[in-house]
Amino acid sequence: VLGMHFFSPVHKMPLLEIVVTPETSLSAIATAATFGRRIGKHVIVVRDGPGFYTSRALAAYMNEATWMLEEGAAVEDLDRAMTSFGFPVGPVTLLDEVGIDVGAKVAKVMHHHFGERMAPPPSMEKLLADGRLGRKAKKGFYTYDGGKKRVDESVYALLPGGTTRHPIEARDAQERLGFAFLNESVLCLQEGILRSPRDGDVGAIFGLGFPPFLGGPFRYLDHLGARFVLERMEKLQARHGGRFLPAPMLVDLAREGRTFHATGQ
Repeated sequence: VLGMHFFSPVHKMPLLEIVVTPETSLSAIATAATFGRRIGKHVIVVRDGPGFYTSRALAAYMNEATWMLEEGAAVEDLDRAMTSFGFPVGPVTLLDEVGIDVGAKVAKVMHHHFGERMAPPPSMEKLLADGRLGRKAKKGFYTYDGGKKRVDESVYALLPGGTTRHPIEARDAQERLGFAFLNESVLCLQEGILRSPRDGDVGAIFGLGFPPFLGGPFRYLDHLGARFVLERMEKLQARHGGRFLPAPMLVDLAREGRTFHATGQ
């Protein structure tokens, strides 16, 4: 028994995430992996769980973006910050493309399974009640009227603070969204959802558009240093709560001065 998670659009996205359970035979995994490589995909094998690896790490990243909107950030500032960081599209643009309703459903599932760390902001339900489903409904955070794409300013009436948006530092957005992604990736490795840091790096780059020049979340963590990341996470936790509770594996590596790729996990 296994699942094959392709990414949309299938003909363009190069990742195949093979999802297995303890009952999955090695021959079944080998067959699926061989098939994936024959059709030109980069293949990673992950254990079954809510969101597998890729959707779970992305959910933490997207959830933090919606919290920043809740706090008064402007849509274009958030998107600009993360494309400057190296993602191909910003998180709010991505939410419109995927569907705000889909994002809200994923958020509920994640919140149910992972508690406070994945708690979504309350205003997302207001967006759905207003019929804002994103591009497919031609009504979301951006306009889809055939003209030049721009932020739909009327969306701010559904968010705390209304049209009064607060300037944000790009670095603050990059740190909050980036560390939410990195920490969730570490939790996936710790829990055995990921088999190795290498799979986490490949999955993030080829499935989610994580900046390739950073080498993937685990290469990037090794570059930053677990101790530095832990210190920043603790400050974010003090400011923003349980969404930034550091993964125990990160705490252990920081204390022992080890790196992810050197552990061989």
